[in-house]
Amino acid sequence: MSRRAAVLGHPIGHSKSPALHRAAYAKLGLDIDYSAIDVTVERLPAFMAALEAGDNWCGLSVTMPLKTAMINEVDEVRGAGAHLGVINTVAFEATEHGVRRVGHNTDVAGIVDAVRNAGVRERPNSAILGGGGTSAAAIAALHELGSKHVDVYVRDAGRAAEAKAAAAAVGLAVQLRSMAEAAEGIADADLVISTLPPRAADSIATQLDGLPAGKLPEGVLGVLLDVAYDPWPSRIAEVWHSRGGVVVHGLEMLLYQAVEQIRLFSGAEVTADVIDVMCDSVGLPRRVY
Repeated sequence: MSRRAAVLGHPIGHSKSPALHRAAYAKLGLDIDYSAIDVTVERLPAFMAALEAGDNWCGLSVTMPLKTAMINEVDEVRGAGAHLGVINTVAFEATEHGVRRVGHNTDVAGIVDAVRNAGVRERPNSAILGGGGTSAAAIAALHELGSKHVDVYVRDAGRAAEAKAAAAAVGLAVQLRSMAEAAEGIADADLVISTLPPRAADSIATQLDGLPAGKLPEGVLGVLLDVAYDPWPSRIAEVWHSRGGVVVHGLEMLLYQAVEQIRLFSGAEVTADVIDVMCDSVGLPRRVY
């Protein structure tokens, strides 16, 4: 019997998750039907209540704006999601008492693997653009990379609760700064993670492009991960690259967090040849192993 999995969010038509997951399951020879389903925060409780064990669900990928709301719809949260209060994955586990819904946050592993693949060193001097749900995963990833402090640039400090909570949970010192300071501030960072929606960093990119070379450390920039991958390249990615910085495509993070989801949903080992076909499915270069 075919198993079911899906990515939930609103809007959801742009998601690359179906391509990544379907490519992996085909390569692994697994009969898992993976779809995209548009679900709002308001509709989420009814959607989760309607899921039947007999439908043979094995997992859900969770994207914006559901990452915080989904916490209330699972039986248990494990790993990073437990202290962040943000999850992007629900695995359905069979027990003697029925199916248990377990929440995880694979975004953390996705970020860590993506930036390490780009050569980010341990204990980077770091900055984050945006203070929402994805910033929580970014903060946990920076903690795993050994950062002791992070500057988080936000438009409204009152809407950075998730970032502050995540920093407190992992013991990382955080300084909230105005988005107006972002261009000059991120120029000094070894690693910048933009968690802003598509085009929301365009004004920062324009300011960054206007900085004289003397404002940049040794005339070049560090590593930028822009989690917004559509459209690509983003304006900030273009400027960052033009000023000598290393850019990590947002799809890199999506790829690596999907690898963890596939392991959780299927129990299968995701080997290099599987990752290769996942890269092909979304137009990413194949990995160098």
